[in-house]
Amino acid sequence: MSKIVVVDDSYAELQVIEGYLKGANHTVVSYPNSEKLEEKILNEKPDLIVMDVVMPGRNGFQACRDLKNDDRTKNIPIILCTSKGNESDKFWGQQQGANAHVVKPFKGEELLAAVKRVLG
Repeated sequence: MSKIVVVDDSYAELQVIEGYLKGANHTVVSYPNSEKLEEKILNEKPDLIVMDVVMPGRNGFQACRDLKNDDRTKNIPIILCTSKGNESDKFWGQQQGANAHVVKPFKGEELLAAVKRVLG
């Protein structure tokens, strides 16, 4: 199916997200932070990025904005998967270029529905 990069500083969350995506026959590559993410994305050439917002160093909003402002990565859809679920957080995510927003804790069906919606 699709190749998806997952970025989350919580190992437990990475495992959960990976499990749902692999269960739906996606190929998953995971990273524990957004450090050197642009390089990693250029190497992996994913169809989609699922990213946490609250991470040490560069947060998911900043990383999303950076990826969307880079001509080489701007067309890769990004789903923010985060505990920040207020309307203002969702709005801010959209302003940074996110294609979808999944609020933790989530059900597998919610994540997979967002993936399906974003990938078409």
